[in-house]
Amino acid sequence: MLRLKPGLFCLAEAYRKTHLHPFALAGILHAPSHVSLESALSFHGLLPEAIYQVACVTPRRTRSFSTPLGVFGYDRVPATAPRAGVRAVKLDRISWAFIASALRAIADLVYLRKHVSWTADGLGFLVESMRIEPEDLRQISFDRFEEIRDSLRNKRVKAYLDGMRREISP
Repeated sequence: MLRLKPGLFCLAEAYRKTHLHPFALAGILHAPSHVSLESALSFHGLLPEAIYQVACVTPRRTRSFSTPLGVFGYDRVPATAPRAGVRAVKLDRISWAFIASALRAIADLVYLRKHVSWTADGLGFLVESMRIEPEDLRQISFDRFEEIRDSLRNKRVKAYLDGMRREISP
């Protein structure tokens, strides 16, 4: 048995018939939450580097867990609709996880990085700091833009999303 947190255990790998996907485990460790930030951007193929911590967002308090199966970080992002821009994704034959869209992951990143704003950084934050290729930014879907924008109460994040939409949306 592996202890993941107080009161939560899983079988050791030798005794499991299936692989435990880290994203599925993230939703169990601290709920409600969804995979976001660098982890979601990497899942969507936007980040060139490997991600070694599963980064999540929660409307509850910030937490982190270091387990035998990996490191999981949960940052608080208040939202009127916490699942705006988030969908359930089938990861493998039996595992599901709530994963933020690329646009929602960017909104969550901007919220948590208090120094980032559209007027000061623009797309430079994504291209230079996050190392996202400019042509990859054009692949970001703005289908649920209004839902994501309206769920977040932070004016700086809303201004950043508006600027992004003007700059890269067709």
